Formats: sequence, C-alpha cells, structure tokens
Amino acid sequence: MDTFADVPTTALADVLTRENVMDTDIRPLTGAPGRLAGPAFTVRCPPGDNLMVHAAIYRAEPGSVIVVDTGGDVDYAVAGGNVMAVAQRRGIAGFVVDGVIRDLAEAREAGFPVFARGVIPIPGAKAVVKRHNITVRCGGVMVHPGDIVVADEEGIVVVPVARKEEVFAAARAKLAKDEAESLEDWERAHRVRIDKLLAEGGFEG
Repeated sequence: MDTFADVPTTALADVLTRENVMDTDIRPLTGAPGRLAGPAFTVRCPPGDNLMVHAAIYRAEPGSVIVVDTGGDVDYAVAGGNVMAVAQRRGIAGFVVDGVIRDLAEAREAGFPVFARGVIPIPGAKAVVKRHNITVRCGGVMVHPGDIVVADEEGIVVVPVARKEEVFAAARAKLAKDEAESLEDWERAHRVRIDKLLAEGGFEG
C-alpha cells in the first residue's frame, strides 16, 4: 500500500472530516475501474460553457484528476467522448465533475473513470475564458490545486495537499489495525463500547 490509489475512501474519511467528502450526487458513471486517485487540476466553468475543460486536457499533467466546478449546472455537458478519450490518452487519471457529461457509453467502453452528477446529450458552449488551477467548489468541498482526490464506489474524498503525508500515514495505520483484528475481537470490543454509550445515555434493556 504505497500510494493513495491503494487506500479506500472509507479509510480516508475515518481520519478526515465531513468537509473533505463530496456530496453523494456526484457518483461513478463509467463502471470499472470505478476508482481514481491523483492531484487535482482544477477547472471552473460558468453554467452552459465548457471551454476550459477542453483546454484542461492539454494542460493537466499525467496522473492528474481534472476537477470541474460548474456551479452544479446539469443542463449542458462539460465533456463528451472525444474529450475524455484524449484525456485518457494523455494520461489523465479521470474526471470529477460537479455537473454532467455526455457520450457515456464511449467513456465506459474505454474504462475511463468519470464521477459526475449525470448525463445529458446537449453540449455546452465554448466562449468563456477562465484561469485554471484556482480554488473551486465541487460537490460541496473546497478543492485547491494539487489536493489529492480519491474516488471510488463509496464516494469522493479530498485530501488537502498540505496534509497528504499525515493523512496517508493515518489511513494506512487504520487499515493495518483493521486487518489485524478478527471479527470476533471487533464484535467484543464493539459491544462493550455500544453498551457503555447506551448506559451513559440512560438506556435500559
């Protein structure tokens, strides 16, 4: 377990807080591998426009996760099959979109990880120029350039880049502890803890 790609989001969420976890409406759309991890390359697009996503696929470093803030726009797709195919060919780890995409079947067939609010067939315009790699809000989480984004079927977690080593070590330690504990040991300790909480709350039964 050497990289964030090996750490499930549940382990990361255990050592972070709710403000680091995106809302549940942004979900995996393309099936297998259904998982991604990498530093955020952030993009902001105004509703109805996708120019800066099209630009990002040529500017993001291989291994990056393109994180798109559309303000929650679900009326126009920010990316289609060709954009996602080029991103994949250029080594982009995947997309996390607070918005919608199109050409889902193409991305699914290619196995390109995309997490978004859904799909719609109509594309956005290409008119509004914005800066890349600024702080954005995606799925209710503030995402800074270089933050580590980890996504799987359980959800999407954003690890602040300044804390990545600390969080990785804590999550790995949590996983190691869990793996070393048998179900019987867990059940025994769990029951003691739950009964103690119930007693403190005045529960009888």
